[in-house]
Amino acid sequence: MEGIRTSAIAWLLLSLAVLLLDQATKWWAMTAIPDDVAIAVVEGWWNWRRSYNPGAAFGLLGGAGGWQRPVLAALALGVSAYLVYSLYRLPRRAWRLAVPYALVIGGALGNAADRLSRGQVVDFIQWYWRDFFWPTFNVADMAIVIGAVAIAANGLMPPKLSQGQAA
Repeated sequence: MEGIRTSAIAWLLLSLAVLLLDQATKWWAMTAIPDDVAIAVVEGWWNWRRSYNPGAAFGLLGGAGGWQRPVLAALALGVSAYLVYSLYRLPRRAWRLAVPYALVIGGALGNAADRLSRGQVVDFIQWYWRDFFWPTFNVADMAIVIGAVAIAANGLMPPKLSQGQAA
């Protein structure tokens, strides 16, 4: 059991790194980017643009009147707690699940920290092409999406069979 705990702690350090990177970049965005001003990073494709999201992904529930903030924060904390529990139960070499779990934990906690401290999430990365603008996002959002896609991909892949096992 001790080996499993050591492994889980290592993956939780990845979660902590995601959380710290997310909060550091949001601090930078809040101090360096004026509200609702687009600063071109790659002309025609990528801006820094600080905005605030009181809702969920893609602005869902943004105008719900405030009840959504504690609910979304509680949901993020609950999912994170479940994934921490799952990390402790993963076999030591199950990095294909451990990495995505760690990414989702770090991202969920980063956005939950914003909701609990500011009442809204700070976003600052804006991608666009011509007149199509993707919803502004942040480092936590990237970690959550990458982690969730990897978890789903793991669920779609057939398990590897040990040598000598029949298919």
